[in-house]
This record gives sequence, C-alpha cells and structure tokens, in this order.
Amino acid sequence: MAFNPSTPITGAAQTGLTSPTYTLATDVAPDINGKQVAVTALGGTQTGVVAHSISSPFTGTCIRPKVMRTLPSPNPTTGVVKNVPKNTTKVITRKGVIPLAGQPSSMMIITTTIDVPAGSDTADANSVRAALSMHLGLLAQQSAGIGDVVVTGIL
Repeated sequence: MAFNPSTPITGAAQTGLTSPTYTLATDVAPDINGKQVAVTALGGTQTGVVAHSISSPFTGTCIRPKVMRTLPSPNPTTGVVKNVPKNTTKVITRKGVIPLAGQPSSMMIITTTIDVPAGSDTADANSVRAALSMHLGLLAQQSAGIGDVVVTGIL
C-alpha cells in the first residue's frame, strides 16, 4: 500500500521517552505530489512535548517525484546507458522546537531522501525494497542512539 500511516504510530525508543505514541490526522501536504499527517495527540510519557499546532507544527510528509523518469535507451554502439536518471521520493518530519526557554518555536526538519535509479524498480525491485528495509530498520533500531548523538553531539 502507498504512504498511508495508520494511527496511532508507536514511536521508536528514545532516551527520556516512555512508550511514546502519536495519534495522527490527515493533513494537506505543502506539495501537490505529497501526502501529510499531523500529530494531534501524544501517548506515553513525553514531558514537554506538544502535539501539532499552527505555531509549533508536528507533521510527517511523503512526497513522490513530480515526473516519473524512465530509463533511456542504451547507446546503440556500446550498449551502455549513460546518465541514469533518478526518481526521488522524500519523507519529511517537521516539528516545532523551543530554542531557548521563553522563545517562540523554531522548525526542526528531518528529511530522508530516496534516489532510485530509473529502471531498477522493475529490474531489481527486491534490492530496492531490501535497501529501504535496512534503512528504516536501522533508523528504528538506532533511534535512541541517533537521538543521543543529535542532543549530545557525541558519536
């Protein structure tokens, strides 16, 4: 199925959060080729975290390519395809965060960009899916560690 998150989402492990969950509502994406959800409620223990609002957004967006590119014909002499185009899909999370107590919210943006060589979606679909599986699993498995690196700066 296409990008269609079910609600609630169970959050991945993070230091300081206990059993985080996120209730979603369908939202309007900022790009016509996108779908977006907004976090309307939080579950578990997430002290100081707020759900989506105008002044402090909390959204998840998936944007597909505006134009799907296909693989061009190989060179008739060499049989080589030069300049393989890419179809780029993005998954973006936006969250308003407070940079200093008493200050207005500022936007934190997390972007995963997926550049898939045209043609590989049919010639090697399982490898495309395996790469995504590993990437998303790595993010989920290392969620707390990545959070610690982002907060402490220590790798």
